[in-house]
Amino acid sequence: MIITSYFPPEIGAASNRIFHMAEGLKNDYDISIVTPLPNYPTGKIFKDYKGKFRSTTEENGIKINRLWIYASVSKNKFLRLFAMLSYSFSLIWFFMWNNIPDKVIVQSPPLLVSFTCMFFLRSKKRKLILNVSDLWPSAGLELGALKEGFSYKILKKLEAYNYNNADLILGQSNEILSHIKSITTKPELFLYRNFPQIEFPKLRETSSQNGKIKMVYAGLLGIAQGILKLCQELDYRTIEFHIYGSGAEEEAIKTFINSNKNLPIYFHGRVKRDDLHLALLKYDLTIIPLLNRIYGSVPSKIFEYAKLGLPMLYFGGGEGEDVIKTHQLGWIAKEGDYKHLNEVLSGIHLKDLNHGLKSSIQDIAKVQFNFEKQLEKLKQTL
Repeated sequence: MIITSYFPPEIGAASNRIFHMAEGLKNDYDISIVTPLPNYPTGKIFKDYKGKFRSTTEENGIKINRLWIYASVSKNKFLRLFAMLSYSFSLIWFFMWNNIPDKVIVQSPPLLVSFTCMFFLRSKKRKLILNVSDLWPSAGLELGALKEGFSYKILKKLEAYNYNNADLILGQSNEILSHIKSITTKPELFLYRNFPQIEFPKLRETSSQNGKIKMVYAGLLGIAQGILKLCQELDYRTIEFHIYGSGAEEEAIKTFINSNKNLPIYFHGRVKRDDLHLALLKYDLTIIPLLNRIYGSVPSKIFEYAKLGLPMLYFGGGEGEDVIKTHQLGWIAKEGDYKHLNEVLSGIHLKDLNHGLKSSIQDIAKVQFNFEKQLEKLKQTL
């Protein structure tokens, strides 16, 4: 059983990661998913699920249990807490009335949800596997979403409880695993990168009618990504900027574009993942930004874009920066330094972004970011 707060048809790295893990494990295990009714990132229950208290379906050989949640993306911390509590209550009810298998993978964060699972499912007969994709509450503190105080101390205790009661912890970065080691040495640790399970597309030459680099961002338009500030700070003399996605900053980005029609910024909205992959092939360069460096974070876009053969400009610091450098996937700009970002951009030329570079990036991905090899190692550990 995999318990997660995000699952398709929701978009985003967390949703994709769990989906591919489930698909990869289903040949060796009977897989079931427990997840809320889909609502992310809009904060509203998706149209096909409105009015439902629960939905149980079987899709591609996987049983999917979708539970009630009070959906919200409100900035009001009490409403957001209630949203997390509502899913936790649904989980407790589900645990009471359903047989839980002897191996359970729990996605963390959200911290409160993962604590609910670790507390109510602990048993000597059951193996609890915690899949840690971000370090909460530390990441919340770095993003400015949390402040040190009583509630932060409580969250730190929940975090420590989760780690101490896991039999195995999967971490998506070495920084995450190092952080966990500083808290407990009880569970076994496994580096599980967010490698996507996608086809390697045939690469094609891109062309520019105006001599400018076609740079693209695709993904969530949230506070952490800082796309609005990026729009405001970029030097557009050598680039045009294309944006795909949806999220909290979407309306503000649209307003900025409409107020600055002289700037070559193009908003394409949210598109299906397969369609997005085809669209990305026509761009010269992608940017992967983080407004602030988040300890433990390695954006999954790195591995996805590498398989697409898309050169990257990384602007977020941390371990993600090391991955770009080590595997020669593109360029690095100092985190939070927009002057340096524009200097790096001015030094990139269309001739640099050629078919040879894209083929090289794709070849590296085939060897270094191999989903099947990583999955086989995980199966041996489970």
